[in-house]
Amino acid sequence: LIDFFADWCMPCVMMTPIMEELGKKFKGKIKFGKIDVDENSAIAQKFKVFSIPNFILFKDGEIKERFVGAMPLEDFEEKLRESI
Repeated sequence: LIDFFADWCMPCVMMTPIMEELGKKFKGKIKFGKIDVDENSAIAQKFKVFSIPNFILFKDGEIKERFVGAMPLEDFEEKLRESI
């Protein structure tokens, strides 16, 4: 799961502790990473990230699911469980 974010994005900042918690809950099942869209705009463009926060779940190198916007921990956890 890649978290596309920017430091100036308040919803992105709000999602940081949620991503950390989910990283613990899904340890061994999902690998979590972060990409700063300001520092890596080419990667963001490649994956058509036009708004942030934007989360892309990959499986075997292919996009399996995309989640856009901030959401509560419980909602995000449920979406991930449905996707794995």
